[in-house]
Amino acid sequence: MEDKNKQIKVSQKAILYDSDGKILTIRRTETAPTWSLCWDLPGGALDYGEDIKYGITREIREETGLDVEELSVMDVISRLKDKEEESLTAVRYLVTICYTAQPTTTEVILSHEHDDFMWVTPDEFQQLKASPRNKKFVEIFKSMQARK
Repeated sequence: MEDKNKQIKVSQKAILYDSDGKILTIRRTETAPTWSLCWDLPGGALDYGEDIKYGITREIREETGLDVEELSVMDVISRLKDKEEESLTAVRYLVTICYTAQPTTTEVILSHEHDDFMWVTPDEFQQLKASPRNKKFVEIFKSMQARK
């Protein structure tokens, strides 16, 4: 039996990394609907019918002004929404695709959704106030880099 009140949301995140192994993190504004004033990875919701790779490159460009290359799926997770995401009223279940990519440009231009950015090591990111989902993705990225 299908419950029409249970909605699924697909979101995407990207770990943008430079030649020194630092990753880009962007801080959500105080007025963000979820995870306000937390450090984030570029990305966002996939629009209905949108190609996934187009969607993530669109979100990266909208949030950071950056173009990327070597875009590759790193991990996919699914989960029930947590207390920080209560404002997502219709959504009950979330799927997040995380990519890695290298920026082809260097000038970060933030959208209205973010108020600061930093290039940090994966270990430095783990010390920041960020969602458990993003911390998990960064830990996976760190493990992958250690194997190279």
